[in-house]
Amino acid sequence: MTRSQRDIVLLLTARALRGFGDGFAIIILPAYLAALGYDAAQIGLVATSALLGTALLTLGIGFVAPRHDLRALLMASAGLMAATGLVFPQFEHVGLVVAVAFIGTINPATGDLGLIIPLEHTMLSQEAADAERTRIFARYSLIGALAMAAGSLAAAAPDLLEGYGLSRIGAFKAMFYAYAVLGLANAALYARLPRTKAENRPPAAPLGPSRGRVYKLAALFSLDAFAGGFIVQSLLAIWLFERFDMSLAAASLFFFWTSTLSAFSYPVAAWLSKRIGLINTMVFTHIPSNICLIVAAFSSNLYVALALLLIRAGLSQMDVPARSSYVMAVVTPAERPAAASVTAVPRSLASSVGPAMAGVMMNAGLLGLPLVVCGTLKTVYDLALLFTFRHIKPPEEREGR
Repeated sequence: MTRSQRDIVLLLTARALRGFGDGFAIIILPAYLAALGYDAAQIGLVATSALLGTALLTLGIGFVAPRHDLRALLMASAGLMAATGLVFPQFEHVGLVVAVAFIGTINPATGDLGLIIPLEHTMLSQEAADAERTRIFARYSLIGALAMAAGSLAAAAPDLLEGYGLSRIGAFKAMFYAYAVLGLANAALYARLPRTKAENRPPAAPLGPSRGRVYKLAALFSLDAFAGGFIVQSLLAIWLFERFDMSLAAASLFFFWTSTLSAFSYPVAAWLSKRIGLINTMVFTHIPSNICLIVAAFSSNLYVALALLLIRAGLSQMDVPARSSYVMAVVTPAERPAAASVTAVPRSLASSVGPAMAGVMMNAGLLGLPLVVCGTLKTVYDLALLFTFRHIKPPEEREGR
């Protein structure tokens, strides 16, 4: 095994461990807060705080990374993950929980947001040739999603722990401590990576010739994320709990299958992007998933709603490896950390607005409205992306002509 291959394996393993933790944390979080007596609006506020904090941390990481050792930054981020799991269970007052959520790494959305993402993307891009980049990102996303699926099943563990004498709250706290252990394991993996920077000589400015292109992508991605904020996975769990009275165990099983379907959509996305291009893959897999989400909002039958949401899960995340690959492809190597950050931060900021708004809608009895708003706005984003970037090709698509 070459050094590059070993580094990729380490990064993929770390992604798997972090994905497993995220998988149970995003389901445990709303259930834990509900057990503390929080209503939907307060849970939405915690989700908004978490996403806003993620955005600001990601922004800082993106602009610091070109001038500092990526390994050290990854280890520090893993340390913050461990601290989050240790501190979160210590507080129950809403103000303190909101503060911990803002500083910490528990993300109420799925796993393609977070301060570690730009760092891992940069290191993966350094190891990949243009023709292999999308495949590696698809594998990265596949492993993360499969790990999240396994984590979703683990979210049923509090029911088992109660059988061994733990209180409901105590069982939830034990899961947060498990999240902290995974953070420490990630730090140990990152410690085995070589010291490296985005480029041997950091650029005078984090973004250079690709600045305008990156800002346009960031604006469009922020619209997509704003829409997604209305139905982050924690709020989708609340919708299922309140609309259909689903149990925690049933919800865990459902999210296992949504994560599994999303996972296996990633290699399909890599295959599809080679035939129709990255932008077309992002757009024409997204629109049908949006339609499924909107229709699910009006369903009064649990099985129909679940079927539509499962179809959506198989389509809605196919843009993730394509999007990551596209951003890395249309900028210079020195700009990659900043580009990953600048396109990710507006997504986090925009997505942080939606949960609080969705929580208010749910509290008002409009349970399905966040799903409709999400699906509609995402379709607007897809059409705008196609119109703006259909003629800007990554190197492998230009070479294929």
